[in-house]
Amino acid sequence: MVSLLGSGLSGFALGLWVLRSTGSVTRFALIAACTLAPRILLSPLTGALADRWDRRWTMLTGEIVAAAATLYMAVMMAAGHLSVWQIYVAMSVISVCTAFQWPAYAASITMLVRKDQFGRASGMVQIAQGLAQTLAPVMAGVMMQSSLGIVGILVVDLCSYLFAAATLTVVRIPRPLPGAREEHERPSLFQDIVYGWRYLAGRPGLVGLLVMVSACNFLLGAIMILVNPLVLSFSSPRVLGTVMTTAGIGMFVGSAVMSATGGPRRRVRGMVGFLVLGAAALLPAALPPSPVLIAAGAFLFLLAVPIASGCMQAILQTKVDPAVQGRVFAFTGMAASAAMPVAYLVSGPLADRFFEPWFAVGGPLAGSLGRWIGVGPGRGIAAAFVASGLLLIAVTVATYLNPRVRGLEDEMPDAVPDAGPEASFFDWEVAHDGAD
Repeated sequence: MVSLLGSGLSGFALGLWVLRSTGSVTRFALIAACTLAPRILLSPLTGALADRWDRRWTMLTGEIVAAAATLYMAVMMAAGHLSVWQIYVAMSVISVCTAFQWPAYAASITMLVRKDQFGRASGMVQIAQGLAQTLAPVMAGVMMQSSLGIVGILVVDLCSYLFAAATLTVVRIPRPLPGAREEHERPSLFQDIVYGWRYLAGRPGLVGLLVMVSACNFLLGAIMILVNPLVLSFSSPRVLGTVMTTAGIGMFVGSAVMSATGGPRRRVRGMVGFLVLGAAALLPAALPPSPVLIAAGAFLFLLAVPIASGCMQAILQTKVDPAVQGRVFAFTGMAASAAMPVAYLVSGPLADRFFEPWFAVGGPLAGSLGRWIGVGPGRGIAAAFVASGLLLIAVTVATYLNPRVRGLEDEMPDAVPDAGPEASFFDWEVAHDGAD
């Protein structure tokens, strides 16, 4: 949580600095591209290496290298020599570090937590992510107006990396027992990468769930882009801020519920139920414009997302062999994460060139669907919200009708053994000297 909050502070501040310094939205958007692209593209490789290397040292090295990149930006900014291209390079380096850290981090949770607590652990991780996403922009805005400035924010981020590295020096993460494949042969790195995909592809129930999650992330990305112009089409920036804060509270509440309860006992049904709930929360956009309705819908949608995501993570941690979780989590993370940048790219043009003209006064759909949704500025985006909700419901229901998905929890054996209250994966260290 501390590391994510620090990264959120510096990311927000650097983006704002680039936007103010250059006046270019394209250069501003390239920061997001540098933050996401290396992580997505390198995931298959870094997932395989996370299963080969000591996971604690993988994460620790990533924190140290990311701290060095942040220190470089702070020094150059203090000296007045920081340029935009240097920010791109530094953020790309940090993204590469993240690409190594997250598969190792996700796979380590399986080794530290009992199986019956996976859902709660996923909720705790999402609380950290939700707090960072909610608090970082507000805190960065206040700090930029203070004597700290951007240099101070970068120093705070540097300290957050060092704090995270310090925690890793005292946490012991057991190594998983080698899989049956690794016991009989020493595969190459390329074979490991391919094996991670084959492991996932050979389990159609997991693939079906991944498709559903990717569709949810795509629509989430589109909604994040379109909610601003939707609210501003009939209200003020102040109201937009209230709507976004309400949405952030919804995400925090959903994460807290997942952390406190562990989520639904039948996790596949829980995923489907909460995704349908979230999708249904988008449909009131068809009603006459109302900040209250939009805020309530955003709250419910983002409340449902962390619970559904926590269920998915708990399923993967339970069903996937710990020895290959780094590879599998890398592929699932890549598929889920890649959907959002695609949504960023296509949602704007779809709204500008199709939905808004269709629902303009005198537009092609003004006399038909426009009678229900309305016509004029913003009503095309409202129609896009409705279409997104209906599409997500259709994808979710279709996925659940797949018998391999519906029966996944009963048909696919658990890869993680049951553990009593006193049992622990630390027992594995007895058979694997040097796991620390």
